[in-house]
Amino acid sequence: MTPHAWSLLFILTVAIAALIVLINSRLRIHPFVALIVVSVGTGLAAGEPVGKLAGSIEDGAGGTLGDVGVTLALGAMLGRLLSDSGATDALAHAIVDRSAGRRLPWLVAGAAFLIGVPMFFEVGLIVLLPLIFSVARRLETRGGTQGSPYVLLGVPAIAALSTLHGMLPPHPGPLTAMTGLHADLGLTLLVGVVCALPTIVLAGPVYARWIAPRLPDVRPDPALVAQFTGAGERVEATEGEQRHPSDGPGAHPTPSAAPRPQVPIGLAVAAVLIPVVLMLLRTLAETTLDESSGPRAWLTFVGEPLIAMLAGFLFALGVMAVRGSNSGEQTRRSLTGSLQSVAPILLIIGGGGAFNQVLKDSGIGAAIATAAEGARLNLIVLGWLIALLLSLTTGSATVGIVSATGILAPLVGNGSTLEASLLVVAIGSGSLGLNYVNHAGFWLVKESFGMDLTQAAKTQTAVQTMVSVLGLGMALLLSVFA
Repeated sequence: MTPHAWSLLFILTVAIAALIVLINSRLRIHPFVALIVVSVGTGLAAGEPVGKLAGSIEDGAGGTLGDVGVTLALGAMLGRLLSDSGATDALAHAIVDRSAGRRLPWLVAGAAFLIGVPMFFEVGLIVLLPLIFSVARRLETRGGTQGSPYVLLGVPAIAALSTLHGMLPPHPGPLTAMTGLHADLGLTLLVGVVCALPTIVLAGPVYARWIAPRLPDVRPDPALVAQFTGAGERVEATEGEQRHPSDGPGAHPTPSAAPRPQVPIGLAVAAVLIPVVLMLLRTLAETTLDESSGPRAWLTFVGEPLIAMLAGFLFALGVMAVRGSNSGEQTRRSLTGSLQSVAPILLIIGGGGAFNQVLKDSGIGAAIATAAEGARLNLIVLGWLIALLLSLTTGSATVGIVSATGILAPLVGNGSTLEASLLVVAIGSGSLGLNYVNHAGFWLVKESFGMDLTQAAKTQTAVQTMVSVLGLGMALLLSVFA
């Protein structure tokens, strides 16, 4: 380590501290603006030529949004179409209806797993709340349930949705980390599923059975329960519902009196799984078919995240058009609302891409690689810890992921290895831990279920921290084979 390398590491430390201060200052600067400001300051302090600094920021933001942004936008629109068409309701009720009481937490976790593939945590939870509340009210009326039935069914949903949000593409966090670390798509999906399943089981139904009897008083406001479970009513996210965590308290579901049509279960499952199946077929083709073969070229093409998500979106759009459940104008307005909801996340991802490119072009990335090589740090633990600390201190899981990805990208080498895919899972898992009052998801859970701060900490904070730690543990276990 040369003195210059040490100075670059010091600049990186100051940059991270400045990012935390800007986001948490009295001004509450938006993370996107904070990332751009820190990127400029870092480049200047590291000695990057001023003639190249603006280009680094533009290339970083544009490249990241080109890889991730369009896929994320299509995913948001797909999730809204599934919600508007009634596919998510049909799927959830098909899984849960006619089931014995002891199996219900497991079935809610299964419904959340399928529904959560194309949906963000907050949107997925809002879509599931009518199901959770209606089944919990049934259990409450029937009696015999130890503790709060709302906690018993809510915890598995929280665990499944947050696990998918942190570990599996095409969610924005894992997709951003996968792109930045040049990890293999199919391998990342496989590793993500292997890590996610035991994590969901332990942090979801198993923990729910333990914590529900210890929180017997948790019950949502009766008016809210009636609102969510009333005949013919629906609850969905408003156009501004997908708030960034820095927005703070106040993420409330908004009722609408519009009836929700039902769609066949097969179509619901197909719409959810099309993107994942296409991406897995791409990996299968790349590992079994000759490089020059036509089928491999086509399967590689349709398995690109952008094309796979587009296929799922067009399928859902076609289903809605054939069934005529909404007018074209209603669908357009709904899709516009879904894009408005993810705009803050897109901006943050772009800002993170700019920061990452500045780290690379200024030489800080090379200094990080040299320091880590000399210290022989475990990359999986390091990635998890950086994402955890940045997510905790900035209130944004996205900031934690994009910043950790940029810091660790120089250490991964050529990517496309098991280690790179495990690092994607570790960084995504780290961004979920210690989810507390500066995260919007915490307030959504607290207010929806009528909890006080302590009860919310024992559910939302505890579940997401368990998911974070279990995700790290699974990644470390699989790293034995790397």
